[in-house]
Amino acid sequence: MVPPPPTNKPHVCLSTMLILSSMALMDAYLVEQNQGPRKIGICIMVLVGDVCFLIVLRYVAVWVGAEVRTAKRGYAMILWFLYVFVLEIKVYFVYQNYKADRSSLDAVARKSLTLLLSICVPVLFVILVAIDHMEYVRAFKKREEIRNRLFWVVVDILDVLDIQANLWEPQKKGLPLWAEGLMFFYCYILLLILPCVSLSEISMQGVNIVPHKMMLYPILSLVTINIITLLIRGGNLVFYKDVRVSGILMGKNVLAIILKVFSFVQYRRQLHSAPPAFGIELQKNTARHGRPVMPPPTQVMLQDRTPLPEVTACEHT
Repeated sequence: MVPPPPTNKPHVCLSTMLILSSMALMDAYLVEQNQGPRKIGICIMVLVGDVCFLIVLRYVAVWVGAEVRTAKRGYAMILWFLYVFVLEIKVYFVYQNYKADRSSLDAVARKSLTLLLSICVPVLFVILVAIDHMEYVRAFKKREEIRNRLFWVVVDILDVLDIQANLWEPQKKGLPLWAEGLMFFYCYILLLILPCVSLSEISMQGVNIVPHKMMLYPILSLVTINIITLLIRGGNLVFYKDVRVSGILMGKNVLAIILKVFSFVQYRRQLHSAPPAFGIELQKNTARHGRPVMPPPTQVMLQDRTPLPEVTACEHT
């Protein structure tokens, strides 16, 4: 039986500290928003939830640290899903408390909540990817291509968080109830699924990772983030006169749509023009990592049909 890989303790400590610190700050928001006898009940509920979360985190974080030097990111996807699932539930209750108490316009606390999410969530994704620990990606150019693709994932996470932050930051006129709920849970689903798709692309390719073959996430982000969020911001700007709409991120969505369309066209041309080269490259990568490469069938047939030495009549006598 093959022993499990050693755990990367610095990676486990760093990810655990980031998760616990962000959860503790969200708990502080929840407790601070409630006063009187209700505050004690909120403290008890938060503590019980944190204990259950810590029990699960104790095992998942160790498993993530054990796979950080491998080509797998399965446990990293589990940890990301668990973290965002619990964090967004707490964000939802904080947002509802701000919505119920519109007279309290503490702009600093609301902006601090946005800053907290915009730092902790993308940083945890970068830690889970652990691009610097990918020892199997030895080519500097290939590693930089993967880093550039992960940079777009981080920008997309910030894009989603910006739309979600418009719900609790100070506003003169609120959106309709159905629009607010739809926006929150749409962003919730995107934060849960899309980073996991990026991690799964790295995990599925394994050791022979090819950056230009990672096309699932760009296609999904083009539709779900760049196009739909552009429509959401445009609708808020035109119909609801929402002055908090970020014009910079709208420009980012337009540029991302143009760049991704051109990259899709280039990928299609490359796929149709040089398919044999990819097969040769795959064979070289396989041979480089110690796996036996089978010879072509024609070569095997030639080896089997090698003529035997002729036996003359003198040798029988």
